[in-house]
Parts: sequence; C-alpha cells; structure tokens
Amino acid sequence: MKILITGANGFVGKNLVCELKNRGFNDLYLFDIDTDPALLDVYCASCNFVFHLAGVNRPKDEKEFMEGNFGFTSVLLDSLKKHHNIAPVLISSSIQAALNNPYGQSKKAGEDLMFSYGKETGAKVYVFRLPNVFGKWCRPNYNSAVATFCNNIARDLPITVNDPEVILNLVYIDDVVDSFIKAMNADVLSDGSYCSIPTVHTVKLGKIVTLLTQFKESRKTLSVPNMGNSFEKVLYSTYLSYLPEDQFSYPLKMNIDQRGSFTEIIRTEDRGQFSVNISKPGITKGNHWHHTKNEKFVVVQGKALIQFRKIGTDAVIDYHVSGDKIEVVDIPTGYTHNIINEGNSDLVTFMWANEVFNQEKPDTYFEKV
Repeated sequence: MKILITGANGFVGKNLVCELKNRGFNDLYLFDIDTDPALLDVYCASCNFVFHLAGVNRPKDEKEFMEGNFGFTSVLLDSLKKHHNIAPVLISSSIQAALNNPYGQSKKAGEDLMFSYGKETGAKVYVFRLPNVFGKWCRPNYNSAVATFCNNIARDLPITVNDPEVILNLVYIDDVVDSFIKAMNADVLSDGSYCSIPTVHTVKLGKIVTLLTQFKESRKTLSVPNMGNSFEKVLYSTYLSYLPEDQFSYPLKMNIDQRGSFTEIIRTEDRGQFSVNISKPGITKGNHWHHTKNEKFVVVQGKALIQFRKIGTDAVIDYHVSGDKIEVVDIPTGYTHNIINEGNSDLVTFMWANEVFNQEKPDTYFEKV
C-alpha cells in the first residue's frame, strides 16, 4: 500500500510514520512544508490512502489559518481529482471547528471541503475532530499545555496556571495513531459525520500539574504512578520523554556498612517496595521474622543459602540459590529467615516487600534461624 502523509514531520505525523513502519508499511510518501511542492502531484497520482495532517496552528498572521487549513486541503484534493484517484482520505481536524474563531473557522472550512469532495468523487473521507492531543515529541510552548508543563516542570522552569479548575478533554497520541491506522481498514468510531478516538481523558488542569509535580518528586520519594489509572500511566510516559538528556539517571541512597549495602529503588502505597541488597562473601543478613510483612528474594549474582525456621519449631529449611538460575524465593510470614553469601564474590539480591517499611510499626522481630 502506498500511503501519502501530509504534515509528516509534525507531532502526529511523526508518531504515525514511525508506527506505520513498525507495522510493516514502508511505501510511504512523506510531505511537509519543506518538501518540493511538485512531489505532491507525483504522490497523489499513485497513493492508495491519504493521511492529511498538515495544518496551521500558530501563524504570524490570522489569514494563514485559512490558507493552511483550507487552502492546502483544496490543493491536495484538486491533485487527487486531477489524477482520478479516489483513494480514501483521512483529515485531522479539531473540536475547535465548532467554535467561531479564526482557527476554528479554517478547520470547519477544511472539513466542509472534505465532505463535498467525498460526495463529488465517491471517495471515502474520514474527518477526525480531535480534542487536545498529548504524548512524546509534541512541541512545548506551542499549542499543547501538557507538552509545555512536562517540559518546564522537568527543567525547573516556571509554569502559568490561570484556572486549575479548567477541564481538558485529552487524547493520547498512541490512541490517535492506532485509530488512524484502523481507518485504513474502514474500522472507525463515527457518529455518521465525524470520527473520534475511543479513549478520551477528561481531567482538570490542576490535576495534571499535581501529577507532573509528583512525577518529578518521585525521584526523591521513590514512588511510581498508579499504573492502574490509564491517564496517569500515559501522562507519566509523556513526562519522561521531556526529561533533559543529561538527566536520565538519578542517584539512590545506598545504606552501606562492612557487610555490604542495601538500596531502596521503588516504593508504593499499595504494592510495597523494591530494593537491591549486596552482601560480602561469608556475610549473613536477616535472622528475623514477620507477622504480616512478606517478601520475595531473587538472587541475580553470586551463590546464596536462604534458611527458614518456623517460629516455635527446631527444623531448619535450606534453599541454595544462585544467579546462574534465576528463581523467586517467597519469604512466608511466621518463619525466621536469613540469607548467607556462600560464594567468593558479592551476592546481589533483588528484594520485594509487600509494604513500605514503617519505623513505628516495623513488624520485624530478631530471632536467629
């Protein structure tokens, strides 16, 4: 399939092009503002599907709205008609097309032109009225508050929130791209005239700022977002894409003594905490038990003996584990336990606990195995 994409270098276009390639579509005609205009005619002669994403959002002069959002659409459709090409055409419009402002009027004019083209030629047309789109590669300080906030908060730059109670309707770029690609098989969510994205996130502006601030602080608190919340999950992915390239890594507090070290990596309110434990050769750690707290140990380097003894009994249970065979050892409640480095090098163990350590209620009781 030969696919023409106008606005190919824009936010949506770039994401669409990458995903089309991921799915095996390689015969792509990419057209943008710096492309030789003559190529549009060449592409329109043979394309099998058109993604018309080119448009004007922030012109220097308001008349550029109509020139870019209506005028270029007219040029594109005229070229298709010239070559008697009735390939389906998908156009990205905006919910602002319903508003009486220069941008909305230009988008509405482009929509109307597309509908007329479909009736005249019999070509299938898909008009997507999109709300605010967010995700990776969106330009900050342009036309996306989410992009601007992500960029500025990640860099300790100021942001402006005039009204935190303002409600935004947002769609995530991956959902947009997926819906666009499905349209090539006529699989669209439509009300008869306009197509839409199935998943729309309705969020207050203040909530977005709060979440982004928490994401930034998570490097200190070691928290992670609620991945069970679909919006938090994709907003966090978006935020990470705006990190300064010299700040991808961040330090952790290593609790070091003569035995080795213990370093907490992640802590959550409802999924416990995750840490890495390093033990020197011959060192024994643990020798304690818990009423309710439970853990999972995974040795990833070295050789270890993990011992258990049920409280009130004498029998000792031995588990020999090593990084040569990755396995999980559950640490049940009511069993005192330890971990001994049996090797000649550092023993590295990943440890998960079902709850964050609480100094006031540690639920940890010393007793040798």
